[in-house]
Amino acid sequence: MEQLAFFEIPSPCIGVCQTDARGYCKGCLRSRDERFNWLSFSDAQKYDVIRLCNQRKRRRQLAAIKAQQLQIAQERAALNPQLNFEPESSTDLDFGSFELD
Repeated sequence: MEQLAFFEIPSPCIGVCQTDARGYCKGCLRSRDERFNWLSFSDAQKYDVIRLCNQRKRRRQLAAIKAQQLQIAQERAALNPQLNFEPESSTDLDFGSFELD
């Protein structure tokens, strides 16, 4: 049974009507079917579409953060290739020429 709604559920459209490579709108992250059938959807279906759009937005943000972290790591490695930012095991260290004063 659907819950009664007293207010119309607004479209998540923000006016950026372009699709990405996967077919989702770059602005609201709805699929083609979700955009074209919005007016015929029930309130429950509209809430579900909004929930899916929020999930897509979070995944897109996470992917952007991971890409940014990878780019920073690559830039650090390119700036000074002698520095190794990866953890080393203690067996790789050579203290043969190290002397105490």
